[in-house]
Amino acid sequence: MTAAYLQRGRPLTGWHVLAIFVGGFSIIIAVNLALAFNAVRTFPGKETESSYVASQNFDSDRAAQEALGWAVQTELTGETLRLAVQDANGVVQPEIIAATLGRATTVADDMTPDFAWDGHAWTAPVTAGPGNWNLRIEMRAADGTLFRRRIPLQVTR
Repeated sequence: MTAAYLQRGRPLTGWHVLAIFVGGFSIIIAVNLALAFNAVRTFPGKETESSYVASQNFDSDRAAQEALGWAVQTELTGETLRLAVQDANGVVQPEIIAATLGRATTVADDMTPDFAWDGHAWTAPVTAGPGNWNLRIEMRAADGTLFRRRIPLQVTR
């Protein structure tokens, strides 16, 4: 810009340089503000009220969950979510306390699957587009042990 400006015979003054400087930095600041606003707006939020309180029981909760010996298998198509749980004795039908299927980066697509037992696994009709999804699930074993997982899923067609 400055070379073309000087070719027209006008001098490049301090005011011109100031305008170029302010204009350039205004663009940079505007882009940074737009990115920061969108990052905060799409943040899904906190996982727990107090990470300190949650950490106090983490080891004992994990040990209790591992003692169940559950193997969780999930499959997500665009229309169906399937959740199968097995232990050393075979198929397990745990009580589902809470379940949320959603994207990892936003809560806009979150849904609560309506699970039904088909004799071998829990299935739920869902509307999931292509890409990465997370199933955040809390189940209760017959002995009362809570089982919590965040299971990353990929839509298969």
